Amino acid sequence: MSPAPGPLLALAGALLLVASAGVPSRLEAGSPVPRSLLLHPDAPVLNRPAPERFDVRLETSKGVIVIAVHRDWAPRGAERFYNLVRTGYYDGNRFFRVVGGRWAQFGINGDPRVANAWRTRTFPDDPRRVANARGTVAFAFAVPNGRTTQVFINLGDNAATLDAEGFAPFGAVVAGMDVADALDAEYGEAAGGGIRAGRQGPLFERGERYLERHFPRLDVIRRATVRAAAATAPPSPARPSPGRSPQPPR
Repeated sequence: MSPAPGPLLALAGALLLVASAGVPSRLEAGSPVPRSLLLHPDAPVLNRPAPERFDVRLETSKGVIVIAVHRDWAPRGAERFYNLVRTGYYDGNRFFRVVGGRWAQFGINGDPRVANAWRTRTFPDDPRRVANARGTVAFAFAVPNGRTTQVFINLGDNAATLDAEGFAPFGAVVAGMDVADALDAEYGEAAGGGIRAGRQGPLFERGERYLERHFPRLDVIRRATVRAAAATAPPSPARPSPGRSPQPPR
């Protein structure tokens, strides 16, 4: 005897809902995104609106860093960071440019296919609203409207030079600044340097294999996740007094 149609229809409906939800439902559940999806930056699921406030937890090889992201500081930057984090782009990324007391830069995916898919996927500049004080986080860039995926943490007060150049913080470290300070800085600019320096080619061509072979002690982001914003948001960093800084993180 055939089963009653009611349960079969209910089961079919449930399966249809899961299928139609697809990757977005997996993202909401915190599951990893298929690597193939990261090869398509224009996919709608990779371009969702960001919340007004959210936290990002970076589980690194040195410990945990928590970044409080404020959309009103830099809406476009916050939105790009939100989507890159929630889709797993930063998982396994190395801090390839760390200069003690200045900045710690990351954001070139270890898979060359993924890194190159995003390399020219720029977004328009945000006007700077917050000073590049110690602990703030901003996108690196070389030319106007040229930001893509590379991000840096200000390890010192860099407002004297970076503010005038248009680096626009979209968040600030609220926990784990000691972890950021402890990131391996022995290689300095040698493992890739800034975008304008023109030495990042091997990272895009050979990815993690290149860094593991030549710069094995670079620290890594093991996992990056979006979290609900903490109940109490930190105040906007104050503008530090003028001073001199070396070449900015671009």
